[in-house]
Amino acid sequence: MDYEAKMQRLGEIVALLEGEKLSLEDASKLYAEGVKLSEECRVQLTETKMTIQKLQAPAENGEG
Repeated sequence: MDYEAKMQRLGEIVALLEGEKLSLEDASKLYAEGVKLSEECRVQLTETKMTIQKLQAPAENGEG
């Protein structure tokens, strides 16, 4: 699942948790899914940021 799809699913999870009368078990499962997706997005953003910094480093040092 790509970043955009994960963010969309996170939005769906938030809406479900805020709007629906869910059982504790269902709410817990949705919350766990949301935490997992959030962490995956955070990791992906961190990796992307590091890649961008590596790409910018030669330009900032007058290389490339």
